Amino acid sequence: MKVIIIEDEKPAARLLKRKLEKLNIPVNEMLHSIEESIGWFSKNEHPDLIFLDIQLSDGLSFEIFDKFSIKSAVIFTTAYDEYALRAFKLNSIDYLLKPIDEKELEEALSKYKERAQSKTALDINWVRSMFDHNEKNYKERFSIKIGQQLKIVNTSEVECFFSENKGTYIHTAQNRDYLIDATLEQLEDELSPKEFFRVSRKFIISLGAIREILVHSNSRLKIKLNTYKNDEIIVSRERVSDFKNWIG
Repeated sequence: MKVIIIEDEKPAARLLKRKLEKLNIPVNEMLHSIEESIGWFSKNEHPDLIFLDIQLSDGLSFEIFDKFSIKSAVIFTTAYDEYALRAFKLNSIDYLLKPIDEKELEEALSKYKERAQSKTALDINWVRSMFDHNEKNYKERFSIKIGQQLKIVNTSEVECFFSENKGTYIHTAQNRDYLIDATLEQLEDELSPKEFFRVSRKFIISLGAIREILVHSNSRLKIKLNTYKNDEIIVSRERVSDFKNWIG
C-alpha cells in the first residue's frame, strides 16, 4: 500500500508518520504545501491513501484536486471541530481530529481497508463545500473570572500563554497574568496561526510581542517578549525551523 501525508506542520507530519509506522504502515512521502503537492502529483503515481490536512499554509488543500483527478482514498486530518465534521460523519467520510489519537487512527485505517473493497469514490466537491464558505473563526477575546467579576481580555493584548503548576495562564501587555480554563493544546486550535505560535510545551507566544530573538544552545532560540520576564522562553529544537518560517 502506497501512503502519503500532506500536512504543513512538519512536526505533526513526522508524528503521524511515526504512528503509522508503529502500525506497520510505511509512509512513502510527506508533502507540506499545495505547491509542493501539485509538483509531486505531476511526477508520481498517485498513492492508495492520502492523509490530508484541510488547511495548509498556502490555502485549502482542495486546490490540489483542481489540478488532478485523484482516485486515492483520503483520510482528512484537521483542527476543525464544528458542524462540518458532523456532516463528515453523516456522510461516512473519514477524518482525524488533531491531535491524532492512535486508537482513532487504527479505526480509520480499518474503515479504509473495508471501503477499499467497494471502491466508493470520494465526492471532493461536497467536502470542499463544507469549508469554502466557512473559514475558521479564531478566538478574539477571553472572558476571565476574577472574584465576582468578569474581565475581557482581547487577543491583541496577549503577549503569551504559558502553563505552570498544571494551570494555563495569559500574560498581557499590561504585565498581568490571568488563569484561564483551557489547555495549550486547545488554544493552538483556537488562536490564529498568523498571530500565535507554540514554541515549546510550555509557551504559545504572540508575534507582535516579540522584542528580541537570540541564538541559544543546541541549535535553539531564546525569545524575549516586551514585558514577560517570569521564565526563559526557549524555542524547542524541533520547532526552530517552523518558527523561522512563521516569523518570515
